[in-house]
Formats: sequence, structure tokens, C-alpha cells
Amino acid sequence: MSETSDEPVADPSDDLATVAPRLRDLRRRSGLTLETAARRVGLSPAHLSRLETNRRQPSLPMLLALARMYGTTVSDLLGETTPERDPIVRAGRTEASEAGGWTYWTVGGAGRAMQALRLHVPQRAQGDLVRVHPGEEWLYVLKGRLRLALGEAVHLLDPGDAAHFDSLTPHRIAAASPGGTELLFVHTLLQSGAAELCLGDSAPRRGV
Repeated sequence: MSETSDEPVADPSDDLATVAPRLRDLRRRSGLTLETAARRVGLSPAHLSRLETNRRQPSLPMLLALARMYGTTVSDLLGETTPERDPIVRAGRTEASEAGGWTYWTVGGAGRAMQALRLHVPQRAQGDLVRVHPGEEWLYVLKGRLRLALGEAVHLLDPGDAAHFDSLTPHRIAAASPGGTELLFVHTLLQSGAAELCLGDSAPRRGV
């Protein structure tokens, strides 16, 4: 997987500053070296080191990849507090967060085997990165049009359309509407020993 060269440079006052020590702590508790963890998410050790020392901000797709690798959630990486095992997530308690231009709302409970998010994916050049990893993903388009690449097939999804697929199928999502795309997104959290594979060119953007 080719590394982004234009991910946001971290601002010490930025809300994502809490991610850096959390990433470092999770990696150490997982018993992974910087080199091994970086390889599993398709980054160079130097790039992961910059994320762990708050010299780079991770984009939302990268946060999703890191959360999946460590078997946790984006909310946990960001230090957000969600009542443990509360089966109800009230609309008034879900606040919008942003990472790398992607906006998301956590709409699932903490400590579960799946992570549920509402996402707004902006329309922009996202490159040709394709993701491959263990697990399953489900998405449902709420607004706008979504371009979903699954293997060799490319699908255009309209509001009301859904997709449920094995994450070992090479996949990529991108907004296909001028105003971006809003969707519900659910993925399994698997802490697998198998390295995640990301295939693509040297594109500066990542898809989920």
C-alpha cells in the first residue's frame, strides 16, 4: 500500500492529538514492533512513528484501519466515552467528528464485535487504493451516490441501496456525487495475525 504524502500535519491543539499516545499504547500492549504494526496497515515505520508522536494526523480511513488492526473502535482511539454495553444510542448523544475530511458519527455501542458508523464521504480524488483484510463489511447509502469497487466489478449505489461483502474481496468506496455521500457503515473488528493487504498506486488518498 502506498503511503499518503499529504495527510494533515498534526497541530498540537488539534482534537486528534489524543490519538498519538493511544496508538503507541495499543501497539505496545499488542506486543507489536513498529515495523510489524506498520506493515499490517501498509505504512512505513517512519510514517507510523509520526502518527504515534503526533507529527501527523491520521485520516478517518486510516483510523478505521488502525482500529481494525488493534481490535478496537475509532471512538476508543479518540478517547471518546460511550456507555459500556448500553443497547440504545440516542441521536442527541452522537456528535460529529472529523478526520482527514471525512465526517463520522458513532452509532454503535462500545465493547462490541462490530463497529457502526454514519459517514459523510466528500467527493474528491481518492486515488486507486484497494483494501483487503479479514472480516465483513455492510453499508447502506443514505444520501448521494456511492461508487463501490468489489474485485473487478464497480457498482454505483443510490440512496436506499446496500452492500454486504466479505472484506477479503478487494474493495474501495468513493463518493460519486458533487455534495459527497452519506452512508451507514458497519464492519467487524478482527484482531488477526494476518497482515492487511492494500493494493494500489501512489495515490495520495485512501478509501475505506
